[in-house]
Amino acid sequence: SKLLARSLFACGISTVLQTTLGSRLPLVQIPSFEYLVPAMVLSSHLSPSASTDRNGTAMASTCLVPHCRDTRSWADSLQEVSGAVLISGLIQLVLGVSGVCGWAARHCGPMVLAPSLSIIGLSAYKEAAFFCSTNWGVALLLMLLAVTFSQHLRSCHLPFCAWPRAWEGSTDDSVPTLRTFSVLLPFAGVCVVCAILSYFHIPWESLDVTMAQLSWANSTLNAPWIHIPYAGEWRWPLLTPRALAVGIAMAISCSMNSVGCYVLCRRLLRVPRLPPHACNRGLCMEGLGSLLAGLLGTPGGTASSIANTCATGLTQAGSRLSVQISALVCMVLGMSPRLAGLLTHIPLAVHGGVLCVTYAVAVGTGISYFQYTDIDSGRNIFIVGFAMFMALLVPRWFSTALAPLATGWVPLDLLFLSVLMAPVFLTGFLSFFLENTVSG
Repeated sequence: SKLLARSLFACGISTVLQTTLGSRLPLVQIPSFEYLVPAMVLSSHLSPSASTDRNGTAMASTCLVPHCRDTRSWADSLQEVSGAVLISGLIQLVLGVSGVCGWAARHCGPMVLAPSLSIIGLSAYKEAAFFCSTNWGVALLLMLLAVTFSQHLRSCHLPFCAWPRAWEGSTDDSVPTLRTFSVLLPFAGVCVVCAILSYFHIPWESLDVTMAQLSWANSTLNAPWIHIPYAGEWRWPLLTPRALAVGIAMAISCSMNSVGCYVLCRRLLRVPRLPPHACNRGLCMEGLGSLLAGLLGTPGGTASSIANTCATGLTQAGSRLSVQISALVCMVLGMSPRLAGLLTHIPLAVHGGVLCVTYAVAVGTGISYFQYTDIDSGRNIFIVGFAMFMALLVPRWFSTALAPLATGWVPLDLLFLSVLMAPVFLTGFLSFFLENTVSG
């Protein structure tokens, strides 16, 4: 819970910076999936408990008992991962100050944005399926309610939820309430249903052995009510060549993901195109947030949340004030590990249902950009198909390959492996390269 609290604290500060000094879009900052894969690559390499199966494949053993003796190695691994996060923040800051982010955003046309946004949405399908698999009934219930409120009943006005909208010059005193709360109401309702089932000891969640241990690991009984995080509390980040390589991979993947998130937010809220200097400021603020997260000892930096951006598209409630209020809540939770630990009791199936609904919006938004291209062109068909197919194939190949990537220098291996397992990098790089090199 202390680790979660520190992460929430950094995300809250980064969100305030993003909405006031950065891109000024209503973007919530969270530890992105793009930090997860490089961190896992580095951690698996550092794990001293890795064993080898009969095929010669490296396997990391998992500590499954409360009195685990592998705490020291876990702390050392976290220290080096925090160093990688710190390096990624520095690189993002340099990319923002130098103007590279704005230049890239200006030169990304529909042939780059369409497959990139689609892959950003599709890249979360494994995590969504894993979370939903704990109870498909709960996940489907949440999805059914969210789709009903946001699509079928999106024009429904409730008279008891009305307030004037004078700032829009409208005389209508009500808003489409169910659409505005089309994510929050299903989320809260399904959580209440799960709590009732748990109260009456009705088994409804199926967890494997590893996930079952999280109930012990996330215990909040010993967590303090008030604890203000500070730099160096959980050791100082460890800077090594391995951390440098993984930090570069984190910075590249997260920067590309953030540019896509800026475009996605602009598209969903129907606002004018973001100028290059706004993209640069946004990436600078994300870099500062990642710097803070690394100094606090968290295993992930801060990046713009695709899920929250897509939720904004569903609800059409794009307000910087509401995002800043959520940032304040994150900072409060970050200063109370016991309260932050309550978030770990949200069922995984609920997370899976939310991911299914929100990331589907990213896929659809990417597909909508095809209308600005000549999709009947054989050149364009090949670029889109090849970029998206390779973005799904290469990470799958590396995750199942018996012979890992080996160049003879471990940091270079970690860099290539971390980058090539990021679908957003593969799609963006291949589509940008082919778009600017293939004539037509």
